[in-house]
Parts: sequence; structure tokens; C-alpha cells
Amino acid sequence: MASTLLTRQIVNTLQQHLKIVLPRTRYSSQAAAKSKDDIDYSGPLMKTEVPGPRSRELLKELNTIQNADAVHFFCKYEESRGNYLVDVDGNRLLDLYTQISSIPLGYNHPALVKVLQDPQNLSAFVNRPALGILPPENFPGNLTESLLTVAPKGLKQVQTMACGSCANENSFKAIFIWYRNKERGHCEASKEELETCMINQAPGCPEFSILSYMGGFHGRTMGCLAATHSKPIHKLDIPSFDWPIAPFPRMQYPLEDFVRENKVEEARCLEETEDLIVKYRKKGKPVAGIIIEPIQAEGGDNHASDDFFRKLRDIARKHGCAFMVDEVQTGGGSTGKFWAHEHWGLQDPAEIVSFSKKMLSGGYFYKDELRPNVPYRIFNTWLGDPSKNILLAEVLNVIRTEDLLANAAHAGKVLLDGLLELQDRYPHLISRARGRGTFCAFDCPNDAARNQLITKSRNQGVVIGGCGDKSIRFRPSLVFKQQHAQLFLNIFNDILANYK
Repeated sequence: MASTLLTRQIVNTLQQHLKIVLPRTRYSSQAAAKSKDDIDYSGPLMKTEVPGPRSRELLKELNTIQNADAVHFFCKYEESRGNYLVDVDGNRLLDLYTQISSIPLGYNHPALVKVLQDPQNLSAFVNRPALGILPPENFPGNLTESLLTVAPKGLKQVQTMACGSCANENSFKAIFIWYRNKERGHCEASKEELETCMINQAPGCPEFSILSYMGGFHGRTMGCLAATHSKPIHKLDIPSFDWPIAPFPRMQYPLEDFVRENKVEEARCLEETEDLIVKYRKKGKPVAGIIIEPIQAEGGDNHASDDFFRKLRDIARKHGCAFMVDEVQTGGGSTGKFWAHEHWGLQDPAEIVSFSKKMLSGGYFYKDELRPNVPYRIFNTWLGDPSKNILLAEVLNVIRTEDLLANAAHAGKVLLDGLLELQDRYPHLISRARGRGTFCAFDCPNDAARNQLITKSRNQGVVIGGCGDKSIRFRPSLVFKQQHAQLFLNIFNDILANYK
């Protein structure tokens, strides 16, 4: 009875704020056909500048409690819907950034609201278990119905975590454990190893390393920071490890117009990668694993060819290193495939693929040989959140039934084609337009111009984000469609035309 009453309270609260708005066209070159379940707004609606007075008031209040200097504005999530984010001043913005690429189906999707309406799911949202020791009865089934249905080819094991950073941090631990077990011939650890690890000394704490790439971003925990090289502010004042850092290809765009030049650049980076593996082995800090993003996101939306990644996988295998693909930002469908590394066509899968963001919680898939052989080696209190797996199962159902991967490819083509047209029209403001699916970006002349364009866009009802030194990135949800791309392009064209 109590659970039923609580469910009704949740549902009633949501329903009060999720009234369907009748469709009308605004800015878009094409009217959109709407289904009975479409609760998207019809367009942006601006009442104040952003941040408005209420946001500024709340920001002042929050700053007395913690450093809130990174806050853009405050939101009314209960009034947001579909591709539109509503702020506390009543402004309605077309969101092409979606909480740093972490909202798969837009705001308040009706299918996810229905998950909350089901009394059978209530316990998962109220009682968060310590999954490593006391998982709920339905946890194996929930994993089978959610994460394992999208497991990358060749990876049958999955470890859930709470976020992207802890997914990558624990992936590093799994790699080191696997590598050391190979070295000791899969025998038990010696007495010396058990004693020296307690004082942070070898051989119990071996000097292994993870090879990463300049421009990469893998999180903000200690190991992840050692592999992160996107912005100094992320790393300043934090002790780190002596791990190898290889150059990531600096490609010329469009990629298809610079095949020869880019091939030379990629060969240079692959050669340097292999040289670093040999160098660090000689230094007594062998490379246990290589981590890389399919597209360097935070570092500037830097691309490389599919062939580059296939050759990198070959290098990892040749030198006995684990090959790890960080799909925290690229995974979940925005590139037109569920996993961005599917575009590469690998014959031999990566050892580890990490995820978070659009997957609603963190974790990593891995090959059988990286499975720990004793408990508590990969462990923390929560090890994820089973309520998020329930939501993810419905997200995946919507992706399949509504063919949202194909939609991402189509809407992304409209978006990128439009950005290329704007690049031709405003070459002094836009350069190096690039993308895969809706995972798109372009460069601005400098950081100041980039920040001005983001601010001007926000005040015209569009949320976009920055990355790298001077890039603007687009991270819309999977329900971002052709008409939303056209709407954005029309608004952004006016901003560029009037830019001073």
C-alpha cells in the first residue's frame, strides 16, 4: 500500500509538469510531424538574458556554500521536455549539449516516466544496495536485459560503476592485475609482494604504465588524470605518474580531401606510439595498456581514420598491451552506431570498453581473461546503481523501436552539411567543421570568439558547448531530428551574420 501511494505521488507530480504542447513551426524550414507520444516543445522561447535574474540570485546563494563559478544557469527540469531545457527564469532553450552528452532521449521522455509509474520498480529507486555483497534478486536479469544486449563484439563480461572516471580508474586496475598475473605465470602472489604493496613499493606495487594520447580526457581521479592531457586546469597541482604520452594525429578536414596528408600524420603518431612502448619497457615501466577515445571529445573533437585505430590495435597486440577504448562520451549511439569503435571494423576486439553518460551509469565491458579471480580486487560500495539499469533497458527499447541510430546518422548529416555551408559563408568564424553522426564540432578563430558565440547562442535560445582550445561541440540527444538541426542552423546563421 505504501509503495502504491508513493508511486502515485511521483506520477502526479510528473504529470502536473508534463502537459503536451500543441505543435507549431518556428524558425524551422520544415514542419515536423508529431506522434501522440511527442512532448517536444515547438521552439525556443526567451524571456531574459541567460543567466537571468533568478539564476544569478541562486548562483550567489550557491557560491556561499561551494565554488560554483562553472555554473552556467539554473534549470527547471520538471518543465523541460524533449530537446528543450527550461531555466529558472522561464527561458526555453534548444539543447544541443544535453548535460555534457549524457541525456539519451531528451528530457522527461514518456517511456522513462512510465518506468517510474511501475510499482515493481519502486524498490530499486528507494533502496540503493551495496551491489558487490548484497545485490537485489532481479540484478542478473536486469543486466541481461540492459547492458548485455549492447555488449561490444567479443566482450561478454561487464562491471558496473557509478561514473566514467571510476569506470576508467577500475579498468586501469583490471589491466594492471591482468598484466601482473601474466608475468607471474598466474601463480599466487609472493610474501614479498604482499608485504611491499602495503608500503607502496615494488614488487608488490610494480611500475607499470598506461599509454595515453595528448589531447585525451579520461576522468579526474588520480590514474585517469595521469592519462588526461586536454586542459592544464584539470591537472594543475595534482601529483601524477610517469606514464607515456603519444601524439594524437592532427588531422586536416574534410578527412576525405586530405587522405594522403592525414595518412602521413597518422603513420608518424603510430611510429611514436611504438617507440614509447619500447622506451618505457627499457625504463622498467612497461606499458600494460593503451587507452584511447574514438573521438577525442573534451580535448577538441579530434578525429582519426578507422585505419589508424586498426593499426593501433595491432600494435597493442604485438607488444602484449591491453587495448582499451574509452566510450564514455562517444558511446550510446550519437555517431550513428551504438559504439563509435564499431566504425573501425576490428577483427580482434579491444580488451576493455568503458562507458557512462548516455548509458546512465558507468562501467566497462571486458574480455574473459581480465576477470579478477578473487573478490574485492575491483570493488566499492555501490558498484553502480540498479535503478539506472532499469531505466537503461527502456532507453535501449526506445532506441530500437524508433530506429534512433539511423536518426542520429541522418540528423547528423543535416547538421554537418549545414555547418559546412556556414563554414563556406563565414570562414573568418568557422573552420575545420567535422563530425560523425550528431557528434559534430568546428573551430573558432580563438577562445574569446568561441566563448562569445556560445553566449550569443544561449541568449538566442540554443545551448552548445566548448571543447579543446577553441572548438564548439554538439552533443544533442538521440531524439534530435532533422527539423531540430534545421532550426539550429537558421538561428546560428543569424548569429554569425550579425557577429561583431
